[in-house]
Amino acid sequence: MSVPRPAATAALLQVDAILQRLSGAGALKEVCRFLGASFPHYGWVGIYRLEGRELVLDAYEGPQATEHTRIPIDRGLCGRAARDGRTVIVDDVRAAPEYLACFLSTRSEIVVPIAVHGGVVGEIDIDGDRVAAFDESDRRFLEQVAGRLGGAVTASAGAPPG
Repeated sequence: MSVPRPAATAALLQVDAILQRLSGAGALKEVCRFLGASFPHYGWVGIYRLEGRELVLDAYEGPQATEHTRIPIDRGLCGRAARDGRTVIVDDVRAAPEYLACFLSTRSEIVVPIAVHGGVVGEIDIDGDRVAAFDESDRRFLEQVAGRLGGAVTASAGAPPG
């Protein structure tokens, strides 16, 4: 699937409105909820915060929780995105040896770093239930969302996930 430009523009305005109304973990949870509800090919949406050398799940939206609430940055696709500071798109997670399996239904994944002043502070992690669920329009859109979330991620330190 893809994120058409008009839908991306409207969604970014909504993300901005969420961030004006809420802060920290509450804002992150609402952004996850909004993305999951607005884009049907986003089967599970999570936002992780970088804490030392570990990614900590701050918020998520999906049919169930993941067992991966803490991910060392030397493991998995999430770790690679945090280490490299670049978006990772995997069309078929079953063909990706470094993929950390969360759900049997997951077939593809996109992980987008969230940076503040050039340093990674967290990331958006989205699972899709079909092969090649994400394309360049998803990358461009989610990188714009990530560009807005730095303050909320840094403000969420110490809040419980969910």
